[in-house]
Amino acid sequence: MTKKISYKIVGKYIKDLIFSIPNAKTFFLLSKNIENYKVNIDIRSKQIDKKIIEIQTSMSLTPVKEDFDKINTKIIFATIIEISYDEIEKKDIEKIILIDVPNEIYGELRKIFVSLFESSGFKSIKINESVDFQKLYNLRKIQ
Repeated sequence: MTKKISYKIVGKYIKDLIFSIPNAKTFFLLSKNIENYKVNIDIRSKQIDKKIIEIQTSMSLTPVKEDFDKINTKIIFATIIEISYDEIEKKDIEKIILIDVPNEIYGELRKIFVSLFESSGFKSIKINESVDFQKLYNLRKIQ
C-alpha cells in the first residue's frame, strides 16, 4: 500500500518586492505597450529543517524586446511547508515544491502582483488567472 505524501503550509509571506518605474516616459510607454512584456515565474526551495522547506515562488515582468525602457518588477513569495513523513522520495518532494504548492499559492501571488500594477495606474494588466504547473514540471523533465 502506498502512503499518501502530505504537507501543510505553516507560513507564507512576501520575502522580497521590487516595483520600480524609472520615469514618466517609461510609465506611459508601459501603459500603451504592456503586451511587450512577458511574465516569468521561477521556483526555488531551501531545506530549513528535516521536515520544513521554504519554497520561494517569484513572478516578474521582462520586456520581449531589448530596445524597450525597462521597468523592474519582481515579487518573491515564500511559502513554508511541513512534510508529514520522515522518509520521502526526492521525486515526491520535487512534485510538492514544483506543482502542489505553486498551484495552491498562485492565486494569492497573482492578486498581489496585479494589485501593485493597478495601484500604480495600470488598469489593463493581463496576467493569466492560472498556470499549469504540472505541464511546466513535465516540460522541465524533458529538457
